[in-house]
Amino acid sequence: MNTNVKLDKKKDRVAEIHSLSHDGRGIATIDRKTTFIDGALPNETVAYQILRKHSHYDEAKTISILQAAQVRTPAICPHFGICGGCSLQYMSTATQLEFKQASLLNQLKHFGQVEPEKLMPALSALSSGYRRKARLGVKFVIKKNKLMIGFREKSSPYLADLQSCAILHPKVGNRINELNLLIASLQSYKEIPQIEVAIGDEEAALVFRHLHALSIDDQEKLRDFGEQYAFHIYLQPNPPQALIKLWPADHDERLTYSLPDYHLEYLFHPLDFTQINLEVNRLMIKQALSALDLHAEDVLLDLFCGIGNFTLPAAKFAKEVVGIEGNQDMIERAKANAEKNNILNVNFFADNLMGSSIQSPWTKRKYDKILLDPPRAGAKEILPLLPFFAAETIVYVSCNPATLARDAGILVHQYGYQLTQAGIMNMFPHTAHIEAMAVFNKK
Repeated sequence: MNTNVKLDKKKDRVAEIHSLSHDGRGIATIDRKTTFIDGALPNETVAYQILRKHSHYDEAKTISILQAAQVRTPAICPHFGICGGCSLQYMSTATQLEFKQASLLNQLKHFGQVEPEKLMPALSALSSGYRRKARLGVKFVIKKNKLMIGFREKSSPYLADLQSCAILHPKVGNRINELNLLIASLQSYKEIPQIEVAIGDEEAALVFRHLHALSIDDQEKLRDFGEQYAFHIYLQPNPPQALIKLWPADHDERLTYSLPDYHLEYLFHPLDFTQINLEVNRLMIKQALSALDLHAEDVLLDLFCGIGNFTLPAAKFAKEVVGIEGNQDMIERAKANAEKNNILNVNFFADNLMGSSIQSPWTKRKYDKILLDPPRAGAKEILPLLPFFAAETIVYVSCNPATLARDAGILVHQYGYQLTQAGIMNMFPHTAHIEAMAVFNKK
């Protein structure tokens, strides 16, 4: 933020920031009214401008920093403040972790009326170049006579004009300009609205969504780009159809990621759900297995198992692991990964875990321990089955602390579990997005 901006007395005001909101905005109390100020930190004095007024609170943005907090740090990206891909780069990593831990505890207390007996250490790894999955927007802006690639601008429907991206894996983040020149050179440069990015341990894939069929010349240019910069190149016609692999011409539509601590390697399709931060994923799995404390006689139920991210390493310590996922394609992928890694003590089933009633055979068994890794909506629908399962330990991995808090309240107040541990995983550094893990033990 510029500290030498001349204030406009009609628009700009001064505030002292006393705390942070759950989404990382500074909070000031002005004339006994709460004001959320984007871009401000606690213990700072800022000049701000009102964006929106509400009956009980106002929203504003920081114009300049008059007195900076000691924890303020320079942004790592030249597009920070314009691009909406991340919003907390002015916070040091330690401050981001403290903020996210505090936000998690606040939501557990507010929405679930629960508090963990112990706070787990925050899991964190790379703070830049960490993002291995992304969807980049593409648009030719007629008024500017310019093609743009990137994320949307902050609080705007327009694309930010990026030349690079500090949070994307360098294989893509350092190639934004080259991608821009490639698409601008195509005959169908106005017909490509998105590029899906997927990066494994070694391979990197780009999926080009296109509104109309691409010419032979355009396809050749995409192949040449893939060969020059070592990208797997895919096409996805609109409306969404099966992918067409252009390069390499091997018809092997899989990337790989590994878990070296468990001697495992996974195959995944470029459009499969996988964790975007591989380094934190490895730490997360290690922490989850430690919390589960699996023994040779244990039977583990892995709900929302995906392609077996937790299932396969857990199987190395348990008697049996049963993995459940709603998507049949993911189940087939999980089975293939179990076979690839010679894991024999796993069973996978496709079932709708968000349904109101589940009567499948796997629901008729007892389980010693359970791992939950639901989507943002949480696991509310499956919780009524837990008393029958009679598991002594539940590890809940969450990408939404609000639904985690709701479900934690149900587990503690209705089903007799204790919230023994909870903590955040910094899966998305420089963003307000919070991933968390909670451990529940039967009283």
